[in-house]
Amino acid sequence: MTDRSTAPARRRRPFRRPAGRGARTFAAIAALILPGCAALDPKPVTVDERIAAFPTSGLDLERPVTLRWSDEQVPFIEAETDRDLAYTLGLVHAHLRLAQISLMKRVSQGRLSEMGGPVANDIDHALRILGFGRGSAETARALAPETRIWVEAFVKGLNDYQDRLAKAGGPWPPEFGLLGIRAEPWTVEDVLTIGRLAGTDVNWLAWAGLLRERARNGPQDPRWRETWARATDAGHGSVVSFPTNETHARLERLLTELAGLSRTGSNSVAVSGRMTETGSAIIANDPHLGMSLPNFWLLAGMRSPSYQAVGMMPPGLPFVAVGRSPYLAWGGTNMRALSSELYDVSALPADAFRTETHTIRTRFWFDRTVTVRVSPYGPVVSDSELIPSRPGEAIALRWLGHDVSDEIGALLGAMRARDGDEFRAAFAGRYAVSAQNMLWADTEGHVGQVLAARLPVRPDGVPQDLVARAGDPGRDWARFVDAGNLPAARNPAAGFLASANNRPTDTDRLVPIGLFFSADERVRRLQNVVRDTAPVSVDDLKQLQQDVTSDFAEGLAAMLAAAARDAGVAGSHRSLELITGWDGAYAADAAAPVAFEVLLSRVAAGVYGGGEATDGRFAFASSWTQLNRYLAADLARLPEAERRRILEDSLAAADAALDDYPAWGDMHRLRLSHLLGQAPVIGGFFTYGDWPVGGSRETPMKTAHDLVEELHAARYGAQSRHVSDMGDPDANWFVLLGGQDGWLGSSTFADQVPLWRGGDYLKLPLTPPAVAERFPRRLDLTPDQS
Repeated sequence: MTDRSTAPARRRRPFRRPAGRGARTFAAIAALILPGCAALDPKPVTVDERIAAFPTSGLDLERPVTLRWSDEQVPFIEAETDRDLAYTLGLVHAHLRLAQISLMKRVSQGRLSEMGGPVANDIDHALRILGFGRGSAETARALAPETRIWVEAFVKGLNDYQDRLAKAGGPWPPEFGLLGIRAEPWTVEDVLTIGRLAGTDVNWLAWAGLLRERARNGPQDPRWRETWARATDAGHGSVVSFPTNETHARLERLLTELAGLSRTGSNSVAVSGRMTETGSAIIANDPHLGMSLPNFWLLAGMRSPSYQAVGMMPPGLPFVAVGRSPYLAWGGTNMRALSSELYDVSALPADAFRTETHTIRTRFWFDRTVTVRVSPYGPVVSDSELIPSRPGEAIALRWLGHDVSDEIGALLGAMRARDGDEFRAAFAGRYAVSAQNMLWADTEGHVGQVLAARLPVRPDGVPQDLVARAGDPGRDWARFVDAGNLPAARNPAAGFLASANNRPTDTDRLVPIGLFFSADERVRRLQNVVRDTAPVSVDDLKQLQQDVTSDFAEGLAAMLAAAARDAGVAGSHRSLELITGWDGAYAADAAAPVAFEVLLSRVAAGVYGGGEATDGRFAFASSWTQLNRYLAADLARLPEAERRRILEDSLAAADAALDDYPAWGDMHRLRLSHLLGQAPVIGGFFTYGDWPVGGSRETPMKTAHDLVEELHAARYGAQSRHVSDMGDPDANWFVLLGGQDGWLGSSTFADQVPLWRGGDYLKLPLTPPAVAERFPRRLDLTPDQS
């Protein structure tokens, strides 16, 4: 897909595109002498050509396997043994996403410098300190036998596919030459470490801005105490602030990208049979992740003695995370749980620390040796210059992701579950990170909720500061609870369940689930629409997944309009007319969202100092939930003349913006790029589409952005969708913002984008006759006879 359309030409601020004509010429010349030319100008490849490249004979199989493919290159595996299913999944993941999972492997291990050169050294140092793989070896040794057999077979499939390419001399994914990637053997530990990367604690993103404020003012400063109080009172999901320096801005970009690999957002709705048109339960899930290509999911179907499922798999991980079996369908949203803790370990003696030495191999430059200090509480993250801290302060990170747990075994158990009790039991005692609020629906019309997490029991309850003192018994992790003893729900009186990263439930004060939840805006919208629509149909839930209405935006717009009129703002303002009575709908062709967003951005900058502290008001207050919680009162407290000036100037700016951007889609764009699209010089070669798009930061169809006044692209959001009607095993619909194949130039690299934009889906059945019809391309895989 090569559609690079833009909105009609008019005066506007362009994207900061690194590849102008001169840069493109330079890159094109460089491509003649670099092995990356195949990535910069990939050869078109059809789905039949791609499938023909899949190995079919001499495989490490116990029995023959039937591998079917749809026109969209979605696989359905029919295996006679579970081990053969896992092995074939490894082959499939390598076939579809070898470049992507090879890149994820290197990110998870802090090896970006091997591809990007010395500019990535500091990031690699920070990643080595975080240590996503710190507990992988111990976790691998502790795997249950059935999980170990499964993962080892999956890894064998990855390696066998790679070995076939090596023996044939390729072709390797185009990104390999561009990034200098060389094939290397995969291990169980590699897969587990990718799993930990996918389980990144989204609280770290909130901590980045808060640590900067704490370092600036000191932990005892009243301004910091106010910042912390406001942050925990609002309970927002992330701290969005104006970076104070490039070093800390790089940290926030890094954490944003890592969070984009984790399930940071998402919506999930499960409606019981008594509230649907058909009398069967219906479930709808739309995970929110980074909006880039390849998609962070791949679709697959499978059948073996123990497993029968269709759904969404994380590339490089051998389980269906969102999907459907003959008995259950499931999906999750990130709980924003407190699975991490920061400790000030400055007072510990030197012999309390263990030191690791790491060599960062660096492309185009000399290798760099770095040290990592590990305290009894975890790695000392403040040793990275990217982490804000005060002079002489040593801050260590304790994260449950460094401990032993078995998320793969838990998800495999969930795939085998035949009812809600078995589904919950699959997570008990095994699942730790990232904490997920899992909803399920079954074929009997029931729905339920499971808190898939491991949480520490905190003697002091909710933390009173961001950083604990090492040795404080009130902040010690002595005991843990998990899905087996955390609250669960089944068939609530309302007849449905909804989750959208909100606080999922109340728990004992000694087991606080988290601090930084999304506000109830999205979940209330989901609840209200389901309640008002009942009896609910599949089409109703599909439409809900494309809902672009923000109740908070409607309320803020009304507040700003009233404040302007109360302040006696002079003159006629088109922007004021547009936001008056606006319903908060961020339709791509609507003008009101442009007026509101520019007005909000300018008012927030006026009230909070544009990024600098002003009378105790801090830049971090520009986060969405904080603005909803505090902006009205903070604006009202200003002297009347200052308030009038801010509103007058802000309305004038909003009026001017409407000349540049007559509609929200002119300003707010869906700009689809490969992960390499952010690279200097060559990034422009990896942009595959640029369209107007509706939605906003907290609409059900999330297309997230910060405060904006000019042309911008959505950062992350609803990049995949799933709906299942439990009354029909073949009534399962999925779509990816992108496509199945990660191979540059493939006809299925981004073929589902028109479906996503148009609100359409792929139907993926479960019954054998429907599978044979839906997946017409058949490969017969045979064992090695030697």
